[in-house]
Amino acid sequence: MLTLLHRGAQPRSQLTAQTGLNRSTIAALVTELTELGLAYESEPDPTRQVGRPSPMVNADARTVAIAVNPEVDAITIGVVGLDGALLKRIRYETEVSPTVAEFVKITSVIIESLRGEYESAGRVIGIGVAVPGLVRVDDGLVRWAPHLLWRDEPVSQLLTAATGYPVWTANDASVGAFAEHIYGAARGIDDLIYLNGGASGIGGGIISDGRPLTGRAGYAGEFGHVRVENGAAEKGTREEGSLETEVNRADLLQAVGLTNADAETLDAALRESTDPAVSALVRRQLLSLGTSLRNAVNVLNPEVIVLGGFLASIFLTDPDFLIERVRSQALEASFEGVKILPAQLGADLLMIGAAELAFAALLDDPTTL
Repeated sequence: MLTLLHRGAQPRSQLTAQTGLNRSTIAALVTELTELGLAYESEPDPTRQVGRPSPMVNADARTVAIAVNPEVDAITIGVVGLDGALLKRIRYETEVSPTVAEFVKITSVIIESLRGEYESAGRVIGIGVAVPGLVRVDDGLVRWAPHLLWRDEPVSQLLTAATGYPVWTANDASVGAFAEHIYGAARGIDDLIYLNGGASGIGGGIISDGRPLTGRAGYAGEFGHVRVENGAAEKGTREEGSLETEVNRADLLQAVGLTNADAETLDAALRESTDPAVSALVRRQLLSLGTSLRNAVNVLNPEVIVLGGFLASIFLTDPDFLIERVRSQALEASFEGVKILPAQLGADLLMIGAAELAFAALLDDPTTL
């Protein structure tokens, strides 16, 4: 099942070779997955000309997960097929940051409107929630989401009670790192750092030796709270001089004359702007981002750094500048071979990553859901 989820459709003969199981066992497993609504077979790949044609085994996109990402200005809900494709995305804008109760109410109403369409055609296996904050890895408790002002909130339990679906909750940047590792710019890379820039600040996710690096309780990767401006340290606050105060979306929106916009709209506005003030702001933010990435390179020695959200947008205004900034500050040996790349999955990234929280249960036992 893992092979179909993360590598796409595979010839049955290739599954036999990869697993070491015999053909009859693979045939029986494919039949079972088909009966569970998790896979189906299609005609052999016409590009494979050598040997006996083998049917293609595909993940069944009629089995879906709901993905949810709350931010300070909107709640985004998506439907993701078992093949990793985003089938639908709904952005519900909010005038103020939603409370947990408001989030659960809005989200459950939208999910209810989707239920009939996707359950009639297939099956909804559950909900994955990507939260911009500290999420305890053991049980998904949101310990502290500073921009949303959520503290010790059992989001999974509340949303399960409201929708009837099982719910898994995790940090947004952590699921983004996993999505880029499996499907995106860092596909096949075992040591990577992902930084996400959104309305609720900057978060990070780390994949080390092919596995998520979460720390003892799941709070690793909070690059947004690392200080990059020493001059503010004497003020004694947690946030002054941190990466997400020096590099933030609100300043960019104001500079281009927007009040609330999705990632694609802000990205287009930055690319199209000819205002010197916008260019100067982007350059200042890239300088601070470069300092943070230099520290990350020296501490974690990644192979790839992936930037998502508005961080990808400012990076793409002048990629060479940021790369040179990091190269000139990092230890020479640590920076050897490091690539800095924009997230490949774009605005779909957190939806795909959150859905993986729900799909992960299928990998343990496809018969449980």
